[in-house]
Amino acid sequence: MSYSDTVRQHARIAILRFLEDAPKYTSNVSMLASQLPLIGIAFTRAQVVTELAWLKEQGLVETEETGAFIVAIATTRGVEIAQGIARHPEIQRPKPGA
Repeated sequence: MSYSDTVRQHARIAILRFLEDAPKYTSNVSMLASQLPLIGIAFTRAQVVTELAWLKEQGLVETEETGAFIVAIATTRGVEIAQGIARHPEIQRPKPGA
């Protein structure tokens, strides 16, 4: 697996975990893009949009576009993956107690 694939897997679980912690499991792209660098994932806004589209294709988030804003909402399955209850082969599994 390439370094960029590994980073994407880590970004995907981070996005799901941020949404799990957010009120109503909801956040916008700008908020998510500002949180990722705090954990060492330097993604651009465009990269976050790309990963949200991928997560949506997998049924792990829903998205709503409101003007220039994209809002993401975790699905039940997305929260289960964030919590480590469920797995997806292309998303980093969270460590126990994380």
